[in-house]
Amino acid sequence: MTIPSFTLNDGWELPAITLGTARVRGGAAVNQFQIAINDGYRSIDSSTSYDNEGAVGEAIRRSGVPRAELVVTSKLPGKYHRYADATTAIQESLYRMGLDYFDLFLIHWPLPKQDLYVEAWQAMIDAQKRGLIRSIGVSNFEPEHLDRIIQETGVTPSVNQIEVHPYWNQERMVTANRERGILTEAWSPLGRGSSVIKEPLIQSLAAKYHKNVVQIILRWHHQRGIVPLPRTHNIAHQRTNLDIFDFQLTDDEMAQIAALTKVEGRVVAGQDPNVYEEFE
Repeated sequence: MTIPSFTLNDGWELPAITLGTARVRGGAAVNQFQIAINDGYRSIDSSTSYDNEGAVGEAIRRSGVPRAELVVTSKLPGKYHRYADATTAIQESLYRMGLDYFDLFLIHWPLPKQDLYVEAWQAMIDAQKRGLIRSIGVSNFEPEHLDRIIQETGVTPSVNQIEVHPYWNQERMVTANRERGILTEAWSPLGRGSSVIKEPLIQSLAAKYHKNVVQIILRWHHQRGIVPLPRTHNIAHQRTNLDIFDFQLTDDEMAQIAALTKVEGRVVAGQDPNVYEEFE
C-alpha cells in the first residue's frame, strides 16, 4: 500500500496517516506496532508520557523494515522544559527507543503558566543542529505560543499536533497553523470514543462510499490537509484505517461534517492549552 505524504516546511516528508500509540504498552504494544509497520504504516507517534518508547523501538527492530523508511515521533513532557532537562530528556528518549535520531520531536504542551516553552524550544533547535532530531514541532500550541517561539528563536515549528475531530473541528487553529506554514496533526481524530461515529450523516456517507464510519472521518481529516493519528487496540481496525486514499468527499460533505462541531467539544474538559498543566 502506498501512503501519500505531506512536505513539511523544513523539506522533510510526513506520511498522510500516523499510528497513534497512547495507552498501548508492553509486549502487546510491541506486537501491535510490529504488525502495523508490516501492514504499511510508516509513521509512528509516541511520547515519553505514554511509557511505550521502548515498545516502539523494539517493534521497529523486529519489523525488518529499514529505519530510513520510518518516521518516528516522540514528545517532551512538561517536567523537562528547562534547557538542560530538555537536552538530556531527548537523549534519554533515544536511548529508550534504541535509535540514533528522531524524525520528529514535539513539545507536548506549552504550559504557559510555567513560561519555559521558549527555553524548551531552544533546546530542541540545538538538538536538531546536533543531528538528534530531523524535524522539530509542537503540540497543543495556540497562535500566541507559536508566534512567541518563532519571534524569539527565528525557527518555525514544522508541525503542531492538536485535538481535532468532527465535534471539535478546530478551524481557527488549523487556519492559524496553515498561515504560518505549519502542518496540523490531529490527536483523537475520532473524538476518543465519542458518539460522532453514530451520527446519521457519517453513517450515510459510509454507506454511500462503501466505507466504514471511521474511514469517512479519517478521509475528512486528510482532505483538510491534516495528518490524523488514529489509535486502536483492534488489529483489524488498525488495518482498515489505512484504506482511505481511494475516494473523495465532496466540498458539501466536508462542510456538513465540519458543521458537527460543538462549542465545548473537547474530549477531556479542562484541556485548554492556555491553562492546562501537564508535568508527566
